[in-house]
Amino acid sequence: MKSGFVAVVGRPNVGKSTLVNQMVGTKVTITSSRPQTTRNAIRGVVNGDGFQIVMVDTPGLHKPRTELGSRLNSVVYGTLADSDAVIFVIDATMPVGPGDRLIAERLIESGADVVVAVNKVDAATRVQTVSQLVEAAEWPFEHYFPLSALTGDGVDEIVLEMVTRLPEGPQYYPEDMLTDQPEALVIAEIIREKFLDRLRDELPHALVVRLEDLEQREDGMIDISADLIVERESQKGIVIGKGASLLKTAGTEARMELESILGDRVNLDLRVVVEKDWQRHPQLLDRLGFEEL
Repeated sequence: MKSGFVAVVGRPNVGKSTLVNQMVGTKVTITSSRPQTTRNAIRGVVNGDGFQIVMVDTPGLHKPRTELGSRLNSVVYGTLADSDAVIFVIDATMPVGPGDRLIAERLIESGADVVVAVNKVDAATRVQTVSQLVEAAEWPFEHYFPLSALTGDGVDEIVLEMVTRLPEGPQYYPEDMLTDQPEALVIAEIIREKFLDRLRDELPHALVVRLEDLEQREDGMIDISADLIVERESQKGIVIGKGASLLKTAGTEARMELESILGDRVNLDLRVVVEKDWQRHPQLLDRLGFEEL
């Protein structure tokens, strides 16, 4: 069979996670309009007739301003080195910018087998889409696909294209396994997702969720305890919200989604704590799971 690993790269907020979810056919990675939503290399499995594609969603490449930013970039570069092919995602609604060009240069230097996906054509005008395709065609990559990761238009075509680029290989995962992410990470990321779009611009970068306890009672109820970690005392009240409104609203949404995934009732206990400047301290990053590569 054809099998292998395909990295999905691009600058922040171009729709990489949405594309991975669409290709896999279910949600394996959280999505948000905020940059740096994805903070790990997340694998989703696409199974088909005679092939298995292991999709690797990566953090958005960006100019790092913190130790966390540097580590997220290193995750991307490490993933590229281990992949058989790459989908480079750009945004049809935005002009090709310095960030896109920097990624293109890195991909060219790496010698990676690259396909370019011009995403969000559902939100772009025809002129915008054509303009992006023309500008991206200046890069020395062979194939360019206009598509909408949100609606699925054009996604089947890019799946078939990636299959042609895979080597003969083993079946890496059972057919019913769609992701290899640990349960604790999936739970923490679902909780974080519910807060992201409700927070002010600077806060999504400062928020991380740490799972403290996960235990199932004899009656089936699952007790989940998690810390919502921010960097400053002033951010704590924002995450909690007036009268604990944000904590209640986002917490309820997280609990409902977790119940649908886990198949049992969930008792979700969330606590907001301050770890001062956690994005800048290597030891704190290690403790929170952002190990240096």
